[in-house]
Amino acid sequence: MDTVRYAEASAYLVNATLRGAEDLRTLLVSRQWLVDQCTDRDVGALRRFQRELRAVYEAAGSGDTAATIERLNALLGRHPITPQISDHDPDDLHLHVAAHGATVSELLVSESLLGLANLVCDLGATRLGVCAAVPCTDVYVDTSPNRSRRYCSDRCSSRANVAAYRARRRAAAG
Repeated sequence: MDTVRYAEASAYLVNATLRGAEDLRTLLVSRQWLVDQCTDRDVGALRRFQRELRAVYEAAGSGDTAATIERLNALLGRHPITPQISDHDPDDLHLHVAAHGATVSELLVSESLLGLANLVCDLGATRLGVCAAVPCTDVYVDTSPNRSRRYCSDRCSSRANVAAYRARRRAAAG
C-alpha cells in the first residue's frame, strides 16, 4: 500500500466535481475494475465525505495541528477501516483497506483516511493545505523535500507569481 499515493488521491477526491456516477467513473479512469461498480449512492456518500475531508485540509492549512488531528480522528471513527493483507500476488504482499465487497465509496474513503492518517503521523499535519492562489480553493498534499508547497498545481503557482511580479512592477512604476 502506497500511503502517500492514497493521501494525494484524497486531495484529488476533495477537489473533484462529482455531479453523478459518470463523474465518479472519470475520477476512477486508472482503476477500471471499479468503474462498473460506481453508483449514484456512491456519489452521494463521496460528496458528504468531500465536505468532511475538506475541513481536515483547512485546519492543516491554517496551521492548527490539534484541529487537524481531531477532525481526522473523528472521520476515522465514523468510517472504520478494515485493512487486510492481499496475497493475490505472492511476490507483492500489500494491504487493501476495505473488506471484500465494499462499495466504491467505502473503498475510496478508507484509502483516503488511511493515507492521510499515515502521512500526518509520518510527516506532520503541515504537509496538508489549501491552495494560496486566489480564487482557487483546491487542497493539496505537500511531498516536497523542504515543505515549501503553497499551491495545488504548477498552473496556480505560475499565475500567482505572474500576478505578484506585475504588482511589483506597477508599484515601482507608480
